[in-house]
Amino acid sequence: MTEKFALFAFNGDPMCFIHVILNALDLNQRGHEVKVIVEGSATKLADQFQNKQNPFFDQYNKLRNSGLIDCFCKACSNKMGSLDMVDKLGFPTCTELMGHPSMGKYIAQGYTIITF
Repeated sequence: MTEKFALFAFNGDPMCFIHVILNALDLNQRGHEVKVIVEGSATKLADQFQNKQNPFFDQYNKLRNSGLIDCFCKACSNKMGSLDMVDKLGFPTCTELMGHPSMGKYIAQGYTIITF
């Protein structure tokens, strides 16, 4: 049975974000529907999707190329100084909840919310 998961990444610690990446790819590989929403201080990691010196560069690009990233929070990307990079890399932004992504939107669509 396919389940739907919305992984909300809030934590800007790269060691935490790699677990978002690994779990998103794993759940997707197991046949589940997955969306990754990058929020809070995690938005500052946008530049790591082009940083070839990052030891997890391949994993970042697997996530990017998988199409699983639903959006970056526009308000938080702006606050963290990463909105230009988010736009440059072509990531969509969400703004429906006073500039932030709405968990309620995902719940209404049948997603189980997981936060990191």
